[in-house]
This record gives sequence, structure tokens and C-alpha cells, in this order.
Amino acid sequence: MRILAIDPGTVRLGLALSDPSGTIAQPLSVLARRSEPEDLKALVELVERHEVGMIVIGLPRLMDGRLDAAAQQAQAFGDQVARATGRPVAYWDERLTSVAAERYLIEQGKRRSKRRQEIDRMAATLLLQGYLDYRAGRAPGG
Repeated sequence: MRILAIDPGTVRLGLALSDPSGTIAQPLSVLARRSEPEDLKALVELVERHEVGMIVIGLPRLMDGRLDAAAQQAQAFGDQVARATGRPVAYWDERLTSVAAERYLIEQGKRRSKRRQEIDRMAATLLLQGYLDYRAGRAPGG
């Protein structure tokens, strides 16, 4: 079963997709936010095209673990995605995924302008791999 990860932002949605076995996360794309109905329609099409069985949405927690307004918005978005796609939605702590994604892209020698385009996609990939590893009982990064 493929799993789609969404790193929700106000401007873009970073997307990553697992392989069919649900073991490896791969960057998919970045969806520029337009309107709620258009965003949901695009996600429904992606879910159907890639035969996604489940969706993981990044949950932005505060460093002390508490949920703030951004986390509540992510949960509300997740509820809408679940209704629109008919797929179960899980939430995964996305603290520091954007920081880790940017570090990785810097190490790869990506210029600042290119990094902005790829950071959301990489953050979604990192959060999905963390979720997949947790589900499989693997240590993070292992």
C-alpha cells in the first residue's frame, strides 16, 4: 500500500510518496496552494493516480511538544483531506524536518533559489520516512 505524505504550508504543499511496500519514501512534488477546493481536487487526483491507501500529514508541534494554531490548522486540513479522498489520515511530528531538508540540500550544493523550490518536497520525504520507519519498528534513519 502506498502512503502519501503532505507537508502542509500556507503557500505550498510538499508531497512525498512511499514505494508500494510502504518501506521507502520518495519525493513526489510541490503543489502550489490555490483554493481549498482546487487543492483538495488535486490531492484526490494524486491519490487515485498513485493508488494511495493512506495519507500522513505533517503536524507542526512546538519544540516542547505542544500543539499551537498551526497544528490545529494542519489537523483541520487533514480532516478535509480524509473526507475528500476517503482515505485514512495519520499525523506525524514534523518538527525540524524543514531544517534537516535545508541542511541536506546545502550539503548537496543546491543554490538558495533551488533550495526554496525543493525544501517542501524534501521535508515531506523526511517526515514520511520517519513515519515508515516507526511503523516498521526501525530506528530513525536506520
